[in-house]
Amino acid sequence: MQHLYDLLVSPFVEFGFMRRALAGCLALALGSGPIGLFLVMRRMSLMGDAMSHAVLPGAAIGFMFAGLSLPAMSLGGFFAGVLVALLAGLATRFTSIKEDASFAAFYLLSLSLGVLLVSKGGSNVDLMHILFGSVLAVDDAALYLVSGVATVTLLTLAIIYRPLLLESLDPVYLRAVGARGAWWHLLFLMLVVLNLVAGFQSLGTLMAVGLMMLPAITSRLWTERIEAMLALAVAIAFFSGLGGLLLSYHFELPSGPAIILLAGVVYLLSLLFAPVGGALPRYIRARHLES
Repeated sequence: MQHLYDLLVSPFVEFGFMRRALAGCLALALGSGPIGLFLVMRRMSLMGDAMSHAVLPGAAIGFMFAGLSLPAMSLGGFFAGVLVALLAGLATRFTSIKEDASFAAFYLLSLSLGVLLVSKGGSNVDLMHILFGSVLAVDDAALYLVSGVATVTLLTLAIIYRPLLLESLDPVYLRAVGARGAWWHLLFLMLVVLNLVAGFQSLGTLMAVGLMMLPAITSRLWTERIEAMLALAVAIAFFSGLGGLLLSYHFELPSGPAIILLAGVVYLLSLLFAPVGGALPRYIRARHLES
């Protein structure tokens, strides 16, 4: 028992930065898990990756004016993400370009602009901090931001759950009954940007999208019920955060990559063994039907 205590509990009891990192992972899981699942259901999985890059130039401009200031970088990242979402939406509406291609074009522009701004106004260390973050360096202000965004996300999703779910599964029916699906879509994109902005302070812009998408994709392999998928996505995201922090502490690994790699391992195992969509159960069911 003492060995298990030293392995699993002691790091969080002894060190305040580990407790703050764990609380930040819980808040990120509560906000990013449901958002990621809706992105998967709307077949917008790669859009989360695109939006994570879209916030970079805004965060870079905030950094150039105020240094590593949480409010400045978060505000800049939020406005940059919303601007890219609006521009991509307008390009889709008024041209023949599809939405995924439009987002890909604008996120590549944003990423290159953000890297250019950071390289001109900062150093490689600053760029690495923005891109990859440091979950073990989460301070009280960042923790309040992540917790506030998670609260706003959960409350908003609770209010718009039914129309957003219907718009994700059957947008044609929603338009036929006169509901304004475009408004739910825009509100949802703003929630995506908010969660990515909250995540980049702790995991970085590149890693935040990993904790958003990997648990959501994994949850679809385990169940077909939406409510169960939502709960499972949050649970996998939090487990990845907890396990990644412990791996980082005991083996002196970078915390962000350890968290995302653990989520990736859960995904790979689920590909093989998950009862609903896993390869092995599907193979066994197919052999059973043949016999």
